[in-house]
Amino acid sequence: MTAPPDGRPARVLPPAPVRAAAIMLVFTAALYVFEAVDQASGGMVDAASAIYPRDIDGLAGILTAPLLHGDWAHLAANSLPFLIFGFLAMSGGPVQWIVVTATIWVISGLGVWLTSPLPVLGASGIVFGWFLFLLTRGFYARNGRQILLAVVLFLFYGSILWGVLPSDPSVSWQGHLFGAVGGVLAAYWVSRADRLPS
Repeated sequence: MTAPPDGRPARVLPPAPVRAAAIMLVFTAALYVFEAVDQASGGMVDAASAIYPRDIDGLAGILTAPLLHGDWAHLAANSLPFLIFGFLAMSGGPVQWIVVTATIWVISGLGVWLTSPLPVLGASGIVFGWFLFLLTRGFYARNGRQILLAVVLFLFYGSILWGVLPSDPSVSWQGHLFGAVGGVLAAYWVSRADRLPS
């Protein structure tokens, strides 16, 4: 495993993979519980928890909107990349993962709040953020194995990057774009932190 000079090792997989997998499975299961509660409420949970752009009351949705989805199909579409990217993003340990995820979560949400023409909910911004984090961190860290992982992920999932461009008006490309921005920034900050002496 290569490491930045005087820094911490730049990992590809989580240091405790079973724990990381368990965290992601529980997190994903929670999204299904939230969707079940919303369906039982007739959509009232979604209505109360979305990001409402440029509405002060809608700022609270920055915290809640990624936990909810428009329907089961929306949630199902996000589930596999959510699991995979979230697991791989935990390679720096759970504390770093929380910081990376929070960075993506807030930047994506604020970007949506500032620019979206419609209310938004869903974990897509987090998915895009983790994806861009994984695609760029190896280049910042100058780590061959992380770059190789980025290439493999790009080959399998690179087509989703079209989602940062305006297309379907019912899809929040703004959430995708700002989530991606958050992921790139998080990768940069992580690479700088990893270069610091242990």
